[in-house]
Amino acid sequence: MKNLSRLFFVAVLVASFSASNAQDKNNPWAISIGANAVDYYPVGEDTPQGDYFDEYFNVDDHWNILPSLSTISVSRYLSDGFTFTATGSLNKIEKFGSNVDATTGAETTNSVDDLSYYGLDGRVSYSLMEVINSKVIEPYVGVGGGYTWLDDSGAGTLNGTLGFNIWAGEQVGLNLQSTYKHAFENSTRKHFQHSVGITFKFGGTDTDGDGIYDQDDACPEEAGLEIFNGCPDSDNDGIQDSKDDCPNTAGLAEFNGCPDTDGDGVVDKDDNCPTVAGLKTLAGCPDADGDGVADGDDKCPGEAGPAANNGCPWPDTDGDGILDKDDKCPSEAGTAANNGCPEVKPTEEVMKTLNEYARTILFQSGKASFQKSTDQVLQAMTAILKEYPNADFSIEGHTDSQGPASSNQALSERRANAVRDYLISNGIAAERLTSTGFGESNPIANNKTAAGRKENRRVEVKLKN
Repeated sequence: MKNLSRLFFVAVLVASFSASNAQDKNNPWAISIGANAVDYYPVGEDTPQGDYFDEYFNVDDHWNILPSLSTISVSRYLSDGFTFTATGSLNKIEKFGSNVDATTGAETTNSVDDLSYYGLDGRVSYSLMEVINSKVIEPYVGVGGGYTWLDDSGAGTLNGTLGFNIWAGEQVGLNLQSTYKHAFENSTRKHFQHSVGITFKFGGTDTDGDGIYDQDDACPEEAGLEIFNGCPDSDNDGIQDSKDDCPNTAGLAEFNGCPDTDGDGVVDKDDNCPTVAGLKTLAGCPDADGDGVADGDDKCPGEAGPAANNGCPWPDTDGDGILDKDDKCPSEAGTAANNGCPEVKPTEEVMKTLNEYARTILFQSGKASFQKSTDQVLQAMTAILKEYPNADFSIEGHTDSQGPASSNQALSERRANAVRDYLISNGIAAERLTSTGFGESNPIANNKTAAGRKENRRVEVKLKN
């Protein structure tokens, strides 16, 4: 009953150690179960004990082994490679060093009655796994203390430990360990305790089950990949969803995860022609004739033309070099000056009629002002000129020879200009008309007769080339 009480006490203390630290790393907890061996011999004492590490591996003569589950440890990772471990163990001591026969010098195992052995120890250990850069073998060193009972006596101990974990996976490993316990009471004696066991790590939380613990998982509630710290890449294009503009369609990093099927530099989601290479300016659609109209909207995709004409060139039906859209006479060849219409020149007959009117213009005597009866003549001339909007005319004034020549010259200029002003004021473009006075220099009849002088006092209209 007494031994069971001690074992129960050990179990309670181990459980209390297991709750002594808060969680702060993936799988921070570990539990180890196994067997232990106690060796009282190689501890630097006189017979029946021996020098330090003397016959350290003499299992048969010195090790006390309880061939059953005899050790249990609970560990809690602290930080930066440090771990706290609480261990409870039991054993039976039957070998306590060795005796040497004084006569023969023969050495025999020093046997004792089955002494009950119980230990409760705590230590802080430091992992050297990163030092040796290994993912499997984890050596560690530790220091701590505890209390050991040997049968009915007990004493505190100062402990030093060297051990190895050999990990078969992320959470399961084989533990090998040797601890030197320096007892502070002779009743317990200093000794070595070796152990071997299986270690199980636990305590990590992986909410989304992606194999990345929540503590290191940037997306703890959404299964993802280790390369993206636990965040998903739904389309497997190497770009995590949170940075992927097209998370459900595999694409390219240069387009933030969006595809460009036709390779034209316009991503499919913005490409109006995603399977045919095209131009960025035309939303990814091609323009075979280079006229700026996408082929799909171009009624003449093989021939350049303006967008206003659906990509087709403007026609020039009459072949006069003026496109139908600008040609007021698209079916009749004309000139640009006449908006595509033919230049209509007044005939000789028309010019004859025009001059018949012009010669009947009557002025006030010696002046450039018109007589009232002349108004109808001028209106008739205006009407004729309007029929030929692209023809230019020269208005010429003439006088008879009576009076000074200089006066006649000036009068002829004023009268020619008066006719021009009238025509302009009645709708004839000024740039189509010029006026010139010739005075008495170009008579058409004899100035010596009244009839001749009358004919010489005239206005003539000439067609300009």
